[in-house]
Amino acid sequence: MAKELLLALCQDAPSAARAVEALERAGFPREEYEILSGAPYPEGAFGEKPVKHRVYVFPFVGALSGFTVALLLTVGTQLSFPLVTGGKPILALPPMFIIAYEATLLGAIIFTVIGVLFEMRLPRPGLGLYDRRITGGYLGVLVSCPEARRPQAEAALKEAGVLEIKRHPDIRQRW
Repeated sequence: MAKELLLALCQDAPSAARAVEALERAGFPREEYEILSGAPYPEGAFGEKPVKHRVYVFPFVGALSGFTVALLLTVGTQLSFPLVTGGKPILALPPMFIIAYEATLLGAIIFTVIGVLFEMRLPRPGLGLYDRRITGGYLGVLVSCPEARRPQAEAALKEAGVLEIKRHPDIRQRW
């Protein structure tokens, strides 16, 4: 089923919150709309439910991955090219600790950056509908709804008193 994008422009935060409440009363789930803003607002400022983030998992997975790669690399290298020097063991632990420490930190940092980008849903090339006034202080309520429910969404947004409603077919959903 094809979807359409509606962008409702609001002048301030209370009118955006009224638009969100009107959409909820009309039966639109949270996944079908989002708030676009040029300024940061705290979570829940527009009446939406807070989103659960999983950013904390990425550093742990990265650290574990980095440690595993470092351990395999150091042990594999020392066992592949054994150099017995003066009766010392083939696996030298002090250099292994240094490499494991560095790889653990590197893995945690790289996975943290990837996790932040993932949770922010970036990059996002196919936004589809935008208005330049949003960066100038206006707020946008972007609704992605089926074509059959578009009149209901427009009525709910007009009832909330939004300034303008733009529409655009959501091409991403048609493929």
